[in-house]
Amino acid sequence: MAKPVRMKLKKPRQASCDCAQAKPVVKGELKAHGVDPLIKAANLKRLKRIEGQVRGLARMIEEDRYCPQVLTQIAAVHEALRAVGRELMRNHLRHCINHAANINRRDESPASGLRVVQVNESLVAKARA
Repeated sequence: MAKPVRMKLKKPRQASCDCAQAKPVVKGELKAHGVDPLIKAANLKRLKRIEGQVRGLARMIEEDRYCPQVLTQIAAVHEALRAVGRELMRNHLRHCINHAANINRRDESPASGLRVVQVNESLVAKARA
């Protein structure tokens, strides 16, 4: 059995949003601040579903399933992960950046962050068309 690979992680950059104000749980590790419990529960549910999809993909590979079927399932996993990422970004914009803007830290504005999300979503929609 192969030894697990240990990667040296880079130190996280100091965030300019309110996330940086959260106290580290472990030295050098920041904890999320202001997470909506409903969004957290929904994201965890999505991630559990994605975990099952990935296990299904592994079974499909083991069973030598037809490649287009496997590729379709891989695309579904990608989209599901993107959905989790969008929800995390929305939560970050609602709580962290908004709070930072309210305490006169104008280096990250909610409007500019929302534009990034909207542009990203429009690019994804164009790619699907």
